Amino acid sequence: MKIALIGYGKMGHVIERIARSRGHEIVCIIDAGNTADFDSPAFASADVAIEFSIPSTAFNNCVTALERGVKVVSGTTAWTDRLPEVKALTERIGGTFFWSSNYSIGVNIFFALNRYLATMMAGFSQYSPEMTEIHHVHKLDHPSGTAITLAEGIIESDPAVTGWTEEKNSSASELTINHIREGEVPGTHIIKWDSPVDTITIEHCAKSREGFALGAVVAAEWIAGRSGFLTMDNLMHSFISNTALLDILK
Repeated sequence: MKIALIGYGKMGHVIERIARSRGHEIVCIIDAGNTADFDSPAFASADVAIEFSIPSTAFNNCVTALERGVKVVSGTTAWTDRLPEVKALTERIGGTFFWSSNYSIGVNIFFALNRYLATMMAGFSQYSPEMTEIHHVHKLDHPSGTAITLAEGIIESDPAVTGWTEEKNSSASELTINHIREGEVPGTHIIKWDSPVDTITIEHCAKSREGFALGAVVAAEWIAGRSGFLTMDNLMHSFISNTALLDILK
């Protein structure tokens, strides 16, 4: 498969290494200084573009790639207010766009576990949730896209939780999300359900960027022959229904 990389920071470098190790060819690398290469023959030859840039450029990057007829896998967060526009464009031109706030297979299992626990907690009003997310000091946005996805899962699953906030003195119906930026932490998300008599905690702790990068490359492989606006839910459901997940992660 021919892959174009959009964004060549730390994640871009890890994605490049993993893609090459899986037999793929990197035909074009676009970063802030060479956006004119969107119009290059090399970019046009790509089967898919994997986009990990920054929030301020992600929308334009994705739209430009789609308009050039290249499928896109995007993992940039903090611009989801414009995702409906990308979805509409994808549907209008018959393109392919895959987006996730987190491409780690483990995190997506954690998403499902989070929703299941929140559904159970809907029957136990004595428990209230709180979340803490920890990332490296270079991360620009907060709360993380992963934290927002987790929060949305809780809100959808437990009617008692009506929203999320970063304010410390939130109402009882709001989920508080705390953010910590320290060192080179790849990403830790902790969800705590507290009651007067006990606490239930679930946690996902990434050990490196490898899991995120592998998931993005797996998504790029998976969208071959597919079209439309796609997410990790689509990919996970596809794999859970058969044994492909075990094989593809070897």
